[in-house]
Amino acid sequence: MTSIATLTLNPTIDVAFEIERISPTDKMRTDVERSCPGGGGINVARVFARLGGDAHCYYFSGGAMGAGFDGLIAQQGLDGTCIGIAGETRVALAVLERATGQEYRFTPRGPDVEESEWRECLTRIAEVDCDFFVASGSLPPGVPSDFYARVAAIMRERKISMALDTSGDALRAGLEAGGLLLVKPSLREFRELVGRDLETPAQVGEAAAVIVAAGQAEIVAVTMGDAGAVFASPEATLHLPAIPIESHSAVGAGDSFMAGMLHGLGAGWEAAAAFRYGMAAGAAAVLTPGTALAFPEDIDRLYNSSAAE
Repeated sequence: MTSIATLTLNPTIDVAFEIERISPTDKMRTDVERSCPGGGGINVARVFARLGGDAHCYYFSGGAMGAGFDGLIAQQGLDGTCIGIAGETRVALAVLERATGQEYRFTPRGPDVEESEWRECLTRIAEVDCDFFVASGSLPPGVPSDFYARVAAIMRERKISMALDTSGDALRAGLEAGGLLLVKPSLREFRELVGRDLETPAQVGEAAAVIVAAGQAEIVAVTMGDAGAVFASPEATLHLPAIPIESHSAVGAGDSFMAGMLHGLGAGWEAAAAFRYGMAAGAAAVLTPGTALAFPEDIDRLYNSSAAE
């Protein structure tokens, strides 16, 4: 069984609900409420475990909301290592307005993290034992921008393949550390990284191939929403169109993509096939409302239908 460990430095209690119509000042009654543990690495672990893999979550947690978060981790049946912090775990909201089909998402920046806390995190993950280590999500205030680069150095020492999904300076520093297995930025994040507009999939592929050639990452997967996704590896550069689906929520689509792709790589598939499975997982997440993420039956169905085209 393939195993992963995930790191989530800025986790959230993801609260999702539906309402017929949003209006200012009125007290609005909601329904179809759901609460799940969230944040990049947590979401990856949830989907990876559904696919039959073994997932262990490392995460910061603090305050009264942190206690609730720990309970939600246990409720999901996930194994976790909590690194306690003084700050309060954040709560994010996703609201679906049924009358328009529009989804509104509200995400706080997260708690401040002390140096002693993030150093304790580095100590704890130095003990990790897994096939893939996934660092996913934003850095909370107080954590240095080269934190993921430090994590990458630990994983290289332990000879564990690392996947990284973040943005901005944290992504840049992680890539500069080099030797990553996989990075998965969105198009917006990738444009910010390379410092220029990339108007076509071919331009995205060329820029991704530069990162691969430099040895910064073995695989680069850039997700582009309705425009599909671009994949670059030492063997090939590939653009695939988006899988046509009816959208219900964008929450966790990128995390589901990461889980699906790692599932394929762990099963020994060629990287391009794992990329296709990741795309199917991302699309499957969009099919589900709120924070439900992707389910294996939807992933397999979308993967098989897209591969047949």
